[in-house]
Parts: sequence; structure tokens; C-alpha cells
Amino acid sequence: MLEKFPEGFLIIWNVSSDKEYVRQALKEVEYLILAEEESGGIAGFMGIQKERLEMLFLSPKERGKGIGRQLIQYGIRKYGIREVTVNEQNPQAVGFYEHLGFRTYKRTDQDEEGNPYPLLYMKLE
Repeated sequence: MLEKFPEGFLIIWNVSSDKEYVRQALKEVEYLILAEEESGGIAGFMGIQKERLEMLFLSPKERGKGIGRQLIQYGIRKYGIREVTVNEQNPQAVGFYEHLGFRTYKRTDQDEEGNPYPLLYMKLE
């Protein structure tokens, strides 16, 4: 799967701080769904493992066009997405998932690597 994503891809999309996490997660997800731009480039992608959305990334130039919503709705219908984990310090993402029907059922003070980033565990209602 990583062959589809040139090294510069993660940097261009401003994912450089999470690059190693994303590289590892891409190897572990069951499904990787891509959204293509009309020009043939990648507008965004999501990774799904079981019923959990593991990642959602959109090209900065494609944000605000409904592509993220379409990807999630497709994932719910086709792959049964029911859960997502969100960094609490990203209120835009929290609001996005709440708007799509996800509700917080658990909160932690640290991320899964032990860093001081509170996480919200959300389920689709």
C-alpha cells in the first residue's frame, strides 16, 4: 500500500509530524479507500480496521468540499464504520464527527503512545 504514496505526499499534506504513525497504520489497516481528484490525484483517503476508522486525511486544497463526509458515509455503508478516536485538542475534527452522528463514550488524558494528548473515543449512534 505504501507504494501508492510517495514520500513527499505526507509532507505536502502537512502530515509530517505524524508520518511514522501514518506509515505504520497504513500497513495495518484492513481497508484503504482513496478519493480521487478530477485530475487523477489523491483528494483524500481513509483507513478502516474492523468497524473502526483508523485515519482520515484530506488534501488541504480539497477540504471544505464534502469529500471527508462522503468518505465517512461510504465507509459507514460499505464497511460498517462505527467507531473513531479523535484528539480532543482538534475541535474541528470533533465537531465534524459529531455532525455525522458520532458521540463520545470515553476520554483518556493521553494518546495511545503515552503522549499528553487527550483522546475522545466516539461511537456512531
